[in-house]
Amino acid sequence: MKKIVRSVCPYDCPDTCGLLVHVADGRVVKVEGDPDHPFTRGTLCPKMVHYERTVHSERRIVTPLRRIDSKGSGKFAPISWEEAFERITANWKGIIAQYGAEAILPYSYAGTMGVVQRNAGHPFFYSLGASRLERTICSPAKGYGWNAVMGQTLAPHTNEIHSSDLIILWGIHTLATNIHSMHDIIIAKKQGAKVWLIDTYETPTAKIADRMIIVRPGTDGALALGMMHVIARENLADKDFIGKHVQGYEELVTTVLPKYSPEIVSEITGIAAGAIEEIARQYATAGAPFIRLGSGLSRYSNGAMTVRTITCLPGVVGAWGKPGGGLLTGTSTDAAFPSNRVTHEEFQEQPRRMLNMNKLGQALTEVIDPPIKSLYVYNSNPAAIAPDQNLVLQGLAREDLFTVVHERFITDTAKYADIVLPATTSLEHSDMYRAYGNYVMQRAYPAISPVGQAKSNWEVFSLLADAMGINKPFFKQSADDLIDAILAKPSSWLASTQLETLREGRPLELSLPAGYKTQFRTPSGKIEILNPQEDAILPNYTKPHGDDAEFWLVNAPDMRLLNSSFNERADLTKNNKMLLQINPDDAGKMGLKDDQLVIAGNERGEVAFTLRISAKIPSGIVVAEGVWWLEHAPGNRSVNTLTSQRLTDKGNGSTFYDVKVNVRAVQ
Repeated sequence: MKKIVRSVCPYDCPDTCGLLVHVADGRVVKVEGDPDHPFTRGTLCPKMVHYERTVHSERRIVTPLRRIDSKGSGKFAPISWEEAFERITANWKGIIAQYGAEAILPYSYAGTMGVVQRNAGHPFFYSLGASRLERTICSPAKGYGWNAVMGQTLAPHTNEIHSSDLIILWGIHTLATNIHSMHDIIIAKKQGAKVWLIDTYETPTAKIADRMIIVRPGTDGALALGMMHVIARENLADKDFIGKHVQGYEELVTTVLPKYSPEIVSEITGIAAGAIEEIARQYATAGAPFIRLGSGLSRYSNGAMTVRTITCLPGVVGAWGKPGGGLLTGTSTDAAFPSNRVTHEEFQEQPRRMLNMNKLGQALTEVIDPPIKSLYVYNSNPAAIAPDQNLVLQGLAREDLFTVVHERFITDTAKYADIVLPATTSLEHSDMYRAYGNYVMQRAYPAISPVGQAKSNWEVFSLLADAMGINKPFFKQSADDLIDAILAKPSSWLASTQLETLREGRPLELSLPAGYKTQFRTPSGKIEILNPQEDAILPNYTKPHGDDAEFWLVNAPDMRLLNSSFNERADLTKNNKMLLQINPDDAGKMGLKDDQLVIAGNERGEVAFTLRISAKIPSGIVVAEGVWWLEHAPGNRSVNTLTSQRLTDKGNGSTFYDVKVNVRAVQ
C-alpha cells in the first residue's frame, strides 16, 4: 500500500520544514518538501532530502542493548525491554537509597524539537526528584540580549524582508542554518534590496551578499556602538520615533557613544574607520533596514551584551515604524501552547539542585554532594557536542557511573552507555512542532510503525514512571492524548477553525495583531536602550575572553550536519575530511601546506585536523566546520576538546566561539 503523509522536520533548525512523506509497504521511500507550508514552501535542505536514509539506516539500533566490554568500546549485547527496565530501575533504586535522587542527572537538548517528545523527560525527572539540567547550550545569551531591550515584544514576521531595501545577515550562515529565508531574500533582491553579510569569515552565504563585512571574533557589539556613534554625530537618528518609542537614547549618546569613535572601533573590530562610517550612514538612511541576527555572535563571554547592543540599532533609526524594517533574532509561540502543559514543574516535591549542561565535564568529575552516579541521555550526544570533551569523556568513562542512552544510533555518547535503548525517529511517533524562526505550527502523526523495537521518549518515560512507582494519571495517556488535551485548551492566539487545521496535521501560520511592530512589551512600553533592571543600565562593550593562544577558533556549522546529527549518513559524510581552514599568509609563515595533518591545541587538549588553506579566512583566525563523530576524525578527539565550559555574561549560555588555539604540523 502506498500513501503520502504530512510531517515536520524535527531537528534544531529555525525553519521547521513541512514534509511530504511517501510510504510504501510500511517503509518510507521518499521525503519531499510540502509546497503548502507557508514558510518552507516545498524546499528541503540537503540533509532532509533523503531523510528515509536516516529512518531506515542499517545503523539503526533496533533492540535494547547492554554493555559487555569497557566503557567507550561500543560493544553491546541485545536484551529485552523487560531486562533493560529491570536493570535501570534496580540501579536507580539503589542509588536513591544510598545517595538520594539528586545523584541521577538527565541530559537532553534539541535532538527533537517536538513539544511532547522533547519535553517528555521533564515531568518524569521532576517526579523522581533528580537533579535538574540547565539547558543553555545554544543561545540563551541571544534571547537575554533581545529581552533586555525589547522585553516580550513580538518578533517581526519573516515576510517583512520583502519590503526591506537593506537586509543585514549579521552573524548568520543562512545557507547552513536558515536556508528557507532565502525565499524572502530573493523576493527582496528582485525588488532592488541590497544584502550585507557581517561575519568573522567569508562563509558560503557570502555568495548571496552584495557586501561582505569581516569583523574580528567577539567584537560585533563594538561595531554596533561605532555605528550608533556615527549616527548620533551626523544627526541621522530618527528623533521623532525615538521621542515616542525609545527610552535612554540621550543617555547612550552622552555617556557611552563618545568612547566608540570609528577610529577606536576600527582598532577593536579590524574594520577601517571609513568603512564603519559608510556602514552607519547607509544603515541609517536606508528606507527600511532589516537585520537577521544569528546565534554565533552570542557564544562569547560578552554574548548577551553584544546582542543587546545590536538590538538597539533599529530603534535608533526608527526601523520598527517602517514596513520591512526591524530585527529578527527568533520567534516564540510558547503563548499559544505553553510548554508547562507537558513539563509540569509542580511535580517536583521540593526544589532540586541545578547543573548547567555546558559544565557536564565538571558535573561528572567534580560534583560530590551528592556525586552524579547515573546519567540518562536522550535527544543529545554530549560526548561530541558538550564543551571540554576530554573532561566529558573522563566523566563518562567512570565505572561507577551508570549511564543510560536512548538513541537511534551508536553515537560517541552511546559507546559509553551501560544500557542503550532504541529510539524512534520523528516519522514513527506523534508530536506537535513550533518553529523558532517563523510563526508556523504543525501537528505530526506517525507515518510508519516504529523500526524494530524502538520506542518514543514519551512511551519510555511513561513506562519508567510505572516501573519506578510514580503513579500519576498524567503518565497513563498516550502522546496523542496529551496533544489532544493541549489543543483542547488553546490560547486567545488561536481560533477554533485554526485548531481543526492543526488536528488535521496541516501547517498553520499564526496571525500577528495589527500594529504589533510598535507594540513594545517592556515595563516602560518603549524600546529600552536604558534598562534600569540591568547591572549595566546602558549597552557597552567588553572584550571576549579568548585563551592564551595565537588563533581565534571559529567552530562554524557544516551544511551537511546539524550539530552532531546526520553523522550516521554515509551519503553526507563519505567525502569528509575534518578540516581546519587557515589564511594563506598565516600558513606560509608557519610553513604549512594544504591537506597536511595539523594539530590545534590549547590548555584543554589537542585535536588533529586536515589543513585547508583559504583566502576566505582572515589572518589570525582558523575555522573548523561541523561537529563530527570521532569515527570521522583523523585523530582520537573532535573539535569540542578545544572549547571551554565558561558561560556567557548573562543567560548562562555556551561560549563555543570564545576560544583560541595554537596550530602546528604533525611531526
